[in-house]
Amino acid sequence: MDRTLPISIWDTTAEEIDLQGRLPVGESFDVVIVGGGFTGLSTALHCAEAGLSACVLEAGQIGFGGSGRNVGLVNAGIWLPPKQVRAKLGENYGPRFLKRFGDGPATVFDLIEKHQIRCEAAREGTIHAAHAPSGLRDLEARCQEWNALGEPVELLSRSDVAAKTGTHMFHGGLWDHRAGTINPMAYCRGLARAAKAAGARICTGVKAETLRKDRSGWSVQTGEGSLSAATVVLGTNAYTDALWPGLAKTYTAIHYFQLATEPLGDKADAILPQRQGIWDTAPIMSSLRKDREGRLVIGSMGKLIGTKSNGLSHRWAQKRLSRMFPDLGRVRFEEAWHGKIAMTPDHIPRIHVLADGLYTPIGYNGRGITTGTIFGEAIAGLLKGMKQEDLPLPVTEPAAVASAPLMARFYNIAFSANQFIKGF
Repeated sequence: MDRTLPISIWDTTAEEIDLQGRLPVGESFDVVIVGGGFTGLSTALHCAEAGLSACVLEAGQIGFGGSGRNVGLVNAGIWLPPKQVRAKLGENYGPRFLKRFGDGPATVFDLIEKHQIRCEAAREGTIHAAHAPSGLRDLEARCQEWNALGEPVELLSRSDVAAKTGTHMFHGGLWDHRAGTINPMAYCRGLARAAKAAGARICTGVKAETLRKDRSGWSVQTGEGSLSAATVVLGTNAYTDALWPGLAKTYTAIHYFQLATEPLGDKADAILPQRQGIWDTAPIMSSLRKDREGRLVIGSMGKLIGTKSNGLSHRWAQKRLSRMFPDLGRVRFEEAWHGKIAMTPDHIPRIHVLADGLYTPIGYNGRGITTGTIFGEAIAGLLKGMKQEDLPLPVTEPAAVASAPLMARFYNIAFSANQFIKGF
């Protein structure tokens, strides 16, 4: 792995150190976790704190996949409004899921405080911005639903959004006071540090190649040697490979690209002055946030086309910022990257039991920070004796999404076309 190439701006600006570790060949653990992102590290931390021996296997570096490439919005709930969640999960799991995921940001920020994770945490909420009058109508309905549940979600007028974002582009917005922003790579590394301090083993540059069930549990074979475990957890989400046949066919993989400007100093003082992250209601969503050093980080659905200094994505980002902030002028981008998102057909994440003692949470639909953290805690609870019925959502068996390859190609073409059209 070439560590001279940064994964994202979060990789180069994270205060937390990049932990590395060697494989404990031949050792046995209560749980072996494949994947060193939010899910895997939350699982390891909560398992270790519960007295279980845990080992994380990461093929690259900590946060190499979607975790280190995340936007860094710590959002509550999921993409769907509450009524749709209840309709899909029923009156048993639906309210429980909404409450647990509504409290998701608090879970993340409590962990940050408990373990003193240096990740630029800002608990000023996030703003779902209306790209058009139709988007505002949708947000009004969502606000009514969340308020009926007693959640601190506030509808903003066009002028309110302009004051909080610095742009008059949006028609209004939904300010979720539960949410916030972080440096996602720093959070990931902080979870690794906390998990290691609690007794978990963290192994990097180690790829799990095969899984084999035997009488005593599982044998996990890597290029460096093998481990044994009573339980295995696959925490790979959108970066799932062929380790477990067919698992990568249970979701549609889409890409999300981002570009980060150089620190803008006082030129960006009026832009997101409280550092709320924003994303819009457009069918092809865009996002914007500001980090502690005054960089603007802008992104949208699709692959990065080109580099940080030229190409289609660069033109799109320049054009988008100039439309949002006409007085800003041309900016220089310091870094550019993209990551993958695992989308499920109903936009609900999953916890699958693949075999006896083999679990995978998957299909986060772009809400990796809270979902990975919550599911890691839930899996640890399950391994310590919690009933499956007490999980935030029902455990299911994996099912292939037949349309996934076709839809992935369609989305890639549509997102690339959007960059082309909006970049000129």
